[in-house]
Amino acid sequence: MQYMEKQGITPATGAEPAPIVLGGNVFGWTADRDASFAVLDAFVAAGGTLIDTADSYSQWAPGNSGGESETIIGAWLAGRGDGPPVSIAGKVGQSKHRPGLAAGNIRAAVADSLDRLGRSSIDLYYAHFDDEDRPIEEIARAFSRLRDEKLITEIGVSNFSVARITAWLDVAEREGLHGPTVIQKQYSLMERGIEDDVLPLARERGLTVMTYYSLAHGFLTGKYRDGATVDSPRARSAAAYLNERGHAVLGALDEVAARHRAAPAAVALAWLAVRPAVSGVIASARDTAQLRDLLDAARVRLGEQDVARLDAASAGR
Repeated sequence: MQYMEKQGITPATGAEPAPIVLGGNVFGWTADRDASFAVLDAFVAAGGTLIDTADSYSQWAPGNSGGESETIIGAWLAGRGDGPPVSIAGKVGQSKHRPGLAAGNIRAAVADSLDRLGRSSIDLYYAHFDDEDRPIEEIARAFSRLRDEKLITEIGVSNFSVARITAWLDVAEREGLHGPTVIQKQYSLMERGIEDDVLPLARERGLTVMTYYSLAHGFLTGKYRDGATVDSPRARSAAAYLNERGHAVLGALDEVAARHRAAPAAVALAWLAVRPAVSGVIASARDTAQLRDLLDAARVRLGEQDVARLDAASAGR
């Protein structure tokens, strides 16, 4: 699959950057059906090919029970005719109706998701969070069976420890199972912890990485400054980055963005898109205006000086 082919990308080499993946967590939450359809249409029109969702999106919103994002995406898919091919990434484990990673629950959850999406298979299916009460062998076998039955195409693992990812890979190798090919983790200029463990594991074992919270809860859009008030449910999380390091990162983003005549968000995503082993950069937009800044990341080509400036400003934890 196209998004699985990018491995070992290194900064400032001229290699094709990882694509933007459209996050579906806002569909049915901060974006209603019409707004979601507009964002999806614009994303595909711009050449986007992968949409990331989960069975739990967006059960946290008042009046929701989960599955709203998949339902909206399914309705949009049903109405788009013979447009360009679109891939869907889904997740299991966090739905309040189908919690955990017991083998029977995984099978029931994928059936529910396929029904909401109106599809016969899901292109990339993640274990959303680890279920440490379950033996890794049970989880590995359950996901491998879904691939054998062509209910899913690729297996992903999200928010697992390196130890549990390694154990899953070892079980798959030992038993001849289909193993995970993608790791999804939080990664951004403000959150670089996976460089210490997850990225080395991915390179060593031949996996790729999809990044979420790629804009650090929106902080890297540049909207969050001292004294600014932003109307967003993520405002508190984003504002938590307004410290000395956060100010340094914003300063570097402003400099690089000015050189490239781009929004800070586009530069922050462009930096991620050329990190080693990153195969997709997930970002969400509640309207087409927000989406334009995200898609502009594909235009931005960071030079060695740009990367070094951003690396230095964001160094540390």
